[in-house]
Amino acid sequence: MKAYEILMDLSLIMISAKLMGLFARKIKAPMVVGEIIAGVIIGPCVLNILQPSEYLSIFSEIGVILIMFSAGLETNLQELKKSGLIACIIACVGVFVPLICGAALYTAFYGFDGFGSEKFFKALFIGCIMTATSVGITVEALKEMGVLKGRVGQTILSAAIIDDIIGIVVLTFVLSMKDPSSKMSVVTLKVVGFLAASFVLGFVIYKVFKYIDDKHPHTRRIPIIALSLCFILAYVAEEFFGIADITGAYIAGIILCNVRDAEYIDRKVNVNGYMFFAPIFFVCIGLKTSFKGMNSEIIIFSLAFVAVAMLSKLVGCGLISKCFKFRNIDCIKIGAGMMTRGEVALIITNKGLSMGVIPADYSTAVILLIIVSSIVTPVFLKFLYSKAPDTAPTAE
Repeated sequence: MKAYEILMDLSLIMISAKLMGLFARKIKAPMVVGEIIAGVIIGPCVLNILQPSEYLSIFSEIGVILIMFSAGLETNLQELKKSGLIACIIACVGVFVPLICGAALYTAFYGFDGFGSEKFFKALFIGCIMTATSVGITVEALKEMGVLKGRVGQTILSAAIIDDIIGIVVLTFVLSMKDPSSKMSVVTLKVVGFLAASFVLGFVIYKVFKYIDDKHPHTRRIPIIALSLCFILAYVAEEFFGIADITGAYIAGIILCNVRDAEYIDRKVNVNGYMFFAPIFFVCIGLKTSFKGMNSEIIIFSLAFVAVAMLSKLVGCGLISKCFKFRNIDCIKIGAGMMTRGEVALIITNKGLSMGVIPADYSTAVILLIIVSSIVTPVFLKFLYSKAPDTAPTAE
């Protein structure tokens, strides 16, 4: 392919992503849903105008790194500290229950060949996809109702943030275990080593960056240095620790989330991410979606996948909330608020597709889950709050 021919592909992706994104927002669905559907329409599934390619995969990878860096920058460490132990325990259960349920669902459909087998890793990966919570839709719904600052709203928000951190760590473990030469002890050592190195170096980097930011506030060099740090940590994570590059990008965002210009950095990064790289990532998910292998079994599995993914969050997070003296209906609110899936589920799915852990058929189940959970969750929360209002502020 000649260099200039790429330009037509990129323009097609940008236009189709924007049009379908606006359409999705019009019908109260997340814009990412529209962007994914744009990829399905222009890809091999429908019009077959555009095919997945190596250069699109590279752009897509940069897109997902920027998304995770931005997610790290937007993490509110003060809110995490405030909600503390309760949100952390809810998040842990909110990861563990879907992980087990997802693995059990795959095993029930396709059997089990023993630990370390191909089916074992596929089952684990299906569980991994179910662990992620997308808090964006929930936050918008709670904001509209004016209850985001209530005890329940703040618990959902904090638990969802911690949930994603734990989900990424779990993904790192599973992907590392996929390497035939890996042993559990080595994998654990790599993950612990990376997190320890990130903590120590992160403190030093934060202090240095804070000094630069204080001396040259709101200058272009700030987001440029921040973006360089993001790419360096993403590279180091994958190259030296065998950990997913997105984990390094996320850690980079968390390191810088408390500097004075964190919001400014995020805004500048989003110019590239939101306008260019992120749409390519979401459209590429659609391009990789395949209906060729679709049969009645895959369809039934997809429907079961959606039901189990939503119920496992509802039941897991809801039941554990009861231990912290929430009312029964508030426990259901917390479980319902954790049901939505979005970008992180797509990121995990994309990792599985690129590494050959799962076939493209299963991306259909994930897209279906995102669409259904994004529509059902706000409606369900509105119903629950109409039955039992909660506007009490979070306890200090």
